[in-house]
Amino acid sequence: MKRLTLYVTVAFLVCHSLFVSAQTSAITGTVKNSSDMNFISAVSVTIKGSTEGTFTDSKGFFKLTTSRALPLTLVFSSIGFETKELEISSAEPVKITLTPSATLGEEVVVAATRTATRVMESPVSIERVSNASIRTTPATSYYDMIGQLKGVDITTSSLTFKTPSTRGFNFSGNTRFNQLVDGMDNQAPGLNFSLGNFVGLTELDVDNMELLPGASSALYGQGGINGTLLINSKDPFKYQGLSFQIKTGMNHTDASEQRSSPGWYNDWSARWAKAFNNKFAFKIGFELIQAKDWIANNTQDYDRLTKTLSDKTRQTDPNYDGVNVYGDETNMRDNGYTMKSLAQLVQTTTQSGILGATGGTVDIVQMMNALLPANATPDQIGAFIGSLPAQLQPSVTNLVPFYFGLRNNIIPEQSASRTGYAESDMVNPNTVNFKLSGSLHYKFNSRLEALFAGYFGTGSTVYTGSDRYALKDAKIGQYKLELRSKSWFIRGYTTQENAGEAYNATITARRLNEAWKSSTDWFPQYVAAYSQARLQGADDQTAHNAARAFADQGRPLPGTSAFKSLFDQVRSTPIPNGGLFLDRSDLWVTEGQYNFKDIIPFVELIVGGSWKQYVLNSKGTLFIDYDGPIKINEYGAYAQLTKHLINDRLTLSLSGRYDKNENFKGRFTPRATALVKLAEDHNLRLSYQTAYRFPSTQQQYINLEIGGGQFLVGGLPWILGSQLPGGKSGPNLGTQPVYRLNNSAAVIGAYEPRELKPESVVSYEIGYKGLIAKKLLIDVYYYTGQYENFLGRTLVAKPVSPTQNQIYSIVENAATMSSQTDGSVKVDPIKVKTSGYGLGLDYRLTGGFSVFANYYHDELGNVPSDFSAQFNTPKHRINFGVSHSGFGKTKRVVAGINGRWQSAFMWDADFATGTVPSFFTLDAMVGYKFPEIKSLFKLGATNVLNKYYLNAFGNPQIGGLYYVSFAYNIF
Repeated sequence: MKRLTLYVTVAFLVCHSLFVSAQTSAITGTVKNSSDMNFISAVSVTIKGSTEGTFTDSKGFFKLTTSRALPLTLVFSSIGFETKELEISSAEPVKITLTPSATLGEEVVVAATRTATRVMESPVSIERVSNASIRTTPATSYYDMIGQLKGVDITTSSLTFKTPSTRGFNFSGNTRFNQLVDGMDNQAPGLNFSLGNFVGLTELDVDNMELLPGASSALYGQGGINGTLLINSKDPFKYQGLSFQIKTGMNHTDASEQRSSPGWYNDWSARWAKAFNNKFAFKIGFELIQAKDWIANNTQDYDRLTKTLSDKTRQTDPNYDGVNVYGDETNMRDNGYTMKSLAQLVQTTTQSGILGATGGTVDIVQMMNALLPANATPDQIGAFIGSLPAQLQPSVTNLVPFYFGLRNNIIPEQSASRTGYAESDMVNPNTVNFKLSGSLHYKFNSRLEALFAGYFGTGSTVYTGSDRYALKDAKIGQYKLELRSKSWFIRGYTTQENAGEAYNATITARRLNEAWKSSTDWFPQYVAAYSQARLQGADDQTAHNAARAFADQGRPLPGTSAFKSLFDQVRSTPIPNGGLFLDRSDLWVTEGQYNFKDIIPFVELIVGGSWKQYVLNSKGTLFIDYDGPIKINEYGAYAQLTKHLINDRLTLSLSGRYDKNENFKGRFTPRATALVKLAEDHNLRLSYQTAYRFPSTQQQYINLEIGGGQFLVGGLPWILGSQLPGGKSGPNLGTQPVYRLNNSAAVIGAYEPRELKPESVVSYEIGYKGLIAKKLLIDVYYYTGQYENFLGRTLVAKPVSPTQNQIYSIVENAATMSSQTDGSVKVDPIKVKTSGYGLGLDYRLTGGFSVFANYYHDELGNVPSDFSAQFNTPKHRINFGVSHSGFGKTKRVVAGINGRWQSAFMWDADFATGTVPSFFTLDAMVGYKFPEIKSLFKLGATNVLNKYYLNAFGNPQIGGLYYVSFAYNIF
């Protein structure tokens, strides 16, 4: 019945939009720039009072076919030029020139209201990046430009994996931030966040980007708590011809930093689009990036249980765990032992074994106490062992260092960790990203268009989650069918994820260590060698070093064939026995929207709806899908009313959206805005916005062992059971004893399960945008936000033996926990409050100069000291830039400098917690335009001063990247 209704609806919409024309005539002509008389491409040519129109091609030529009788009026418009009207009374070719004009505040945005709105009149804060800005940016990628926008922070996990966010709570992979590419949710279904620019549009195909800071669920659905980014591609009817770009450069140029030897950066891309009679069009494009990646190399000693750092090293801390050293997370403590208790276990086990073998007649410990002095010499020990039956001698020989270490009290209550490997040993430093995209378009008429589009991305990159993950040969494809009119659209699309050979670098290193020597052998060898060294007179530190050297005998060294062979074997073995992910998750979406502007003239009404289905398929390597894929269905519907009052001096809008996830109760998110026109080009905006997010797919169903021996699990009731699908053992957290732990890993009290609820935020904002003398654009805002049912993680401990607890990191809504006298825990839900403000200035000087600057501030309200909000945001950030659109007599030389400064802040995440220092960085470029072929040569650099910085603790430091590029047919 649902399908029948859908078909009938589509048929009605199509029939409503189609018409039949009897006679047609063609109007042709060319459009030039009045200042330099160069042809202008992508100029919109429309018949006044209708939807009929076309665009000029790369040579400024247009052809418009119409059934309307002459005379008629054509409207010529293009961003950066004054709109011009021309009456056509004959079929003679038209020649027209357009005059360049100021564009400040004239850009049109869609994201703010889902309808075309002049950016000056947006009722909420919005930022926009045009393709003109992309052409002349110093940044190596259009995606990097987002970091220069007011209110935006970028988290860099890899050169090819960057995560934007706004208004706090920054992460490497942010489930609170939505990214839409040509209307499609760009998230990886198994992760619930976008992989940055890993899959999506090639640089040559980007028309513009629009960013909504803060809450945006009312129109775009769950997840948009901290912003929504819309990336829109070029229309093949408008932008035609062959374009290509060759960009090559170098990074890691400062050998003194000892990070890596210099490496090449290459970025090649091409796009070809063609339209036929303004009826059919296609486009196809590709982009290939190959580079030497930034490598995370923080070797600070880190306690993952208490989230504390020390200044110790591998040489001074036997239990050393380097932030970006992997495999050393495996230690005695997390296995329930200290060096001393392990020695006692060996002694007790040996003693019991010999008693059993001799029928209870030989208590070897009592015998050694009686016959050997505490400082027995090797000869005395040898003579004693030689006096024993031959079958007992190997066991007693093995017991000797443990026995004498305990007897002389020289074995400490100390933990020791396995020897780890650096990230450069575990992750290929060469990053690759290949993107392929294309689309087919057919216009039934000027009002109705059908299209099929595909976007495919593959390559190797790295991101930081609970551990560092190497996405090797990962593949993601998005495929869309869409039917759209001027007033409605309906689309269906799917996202197909293939993790390829992706692996967890931390787990791989730990399993590699177990493969060459198990910890059940390594730990006792370490204790025995330590005891032996101390008995021979070595001090504590020397004994530890000797113990490690002894236990590490046979350890495969990076760079050797033995290491490569074992590493490849472990990383290609699926979790839990190796480090490989087998994620093949999918996302299926159907959505539509109708604008009633042609039916209801007195008010603007938009309605829409969507259906989503996640199909989680990791074969048990990430989720609890041990006996088959897990499906999650979501439904949603929204509506928006907009009314212009008092001669358009006041514009009010009211929006609302309802969404339902089958695992959670439905959520309604309203939005109300008011735009007050104080004067021409001076507007005051006020908004009340709400947003929410359901727990991510991982927060619902993940079951993964991570660094430090913890298990990362979801927050649904399955964590309470003892058995999972497929007969696998479950966490069994519903059976006591289970204990809650605080941030220092100390027991608070008994664990009682809590219902997991969606997270929500209510935000209030006031802002002003004004244009002074058509040259200075001012944008200022202030906001507050309050989060309820804030989603986070908490630690619980489940005893698995008298000396060992299994630690689980579970998903819960944030709350403060306090111990009660009866052993229970008092739970007080937390409301997290944030606030912030920002100021942006954009000034157009005479002679082609442009200057911009912005400052923004975000802060977290008072939260309990024992609550980890993971705000991860600097309080102060400044961006600025100076550019010139054309120096010299021919105005062909372009140049630009962009800078960023931000204050230091605390980064708190599942992977690591520590301080991110403040930094200042500069990007610069100079270019030369070739107007005849619409091309640009650029020489540029990012972080031109090569002062290494990082924007997330545990992520790689970012140095300078220097490049040259040539782009053809891009104007």
